[in-house]
Amino acid sequence: MPKEQIYTIDDIYDLPDTLRAELIDGQIYYMAPPTRKHQRITGALYRKIADYIDAKGGSCEVNFAPFGVFLNEDDSTYLEPDISVVCDPDKLSDRGCEGAPDWIIEVVSPGSRQHDYLTKLFLYRPAGVHEYWLVDPDKNRITVYDFANNEQNEYSFTDVVPVGIYSDFSIDFSQIRF
Repeated sequence: MPKEQIYTIDDIYDLPDTLRAELIDGQIYYMAPPTRKHQRITGALYRKIADYIDAKGGSCEVNFAPFGVFLNEDDSTYLEPDISVVCDPDKLSDRGCEGAPDWIIEVVSPGSRQHDYLTKLFLYRPAGVHEYWLVDPDKNRITVYDFANNEQNEYSFTDVVPVGIYSDFSIDFSQIRF
């Protein structure tokens, strides 16, 4: 039986610039280019988060893909969440985020559904991510995992969704045009 190849972050960096991929437990997962709707949702959420942080003079930083997240100290896992909010500046490097972001948002695509709902969920929680949002345009649903309080909530695209890492911030999805 052939031995399964184990890849590292070096293999990700060796990929052509035209390919996007994530590395999970030494296995490469190629990503399809995002759709226009996916980009509009990601852009709208990024703007709302960045505007909130700027208005509050906050120390957190919001980043959008491709932005590397290195959850572990080994070189077997590399992720590119659609949106990452990092509040500890010591976690930020030229490579990306060294450790768990505070808040991650994934906009679910047909090709990433199982990856986002299962694989990443089971990576982010034990790594120390406080809050994980799955924004699913096909189901008009936002699933919020508040790992810090051990809660899961479901919202629709007509709801106002509270942000767990900020007590005075919520996103009104009915106001997002996509």
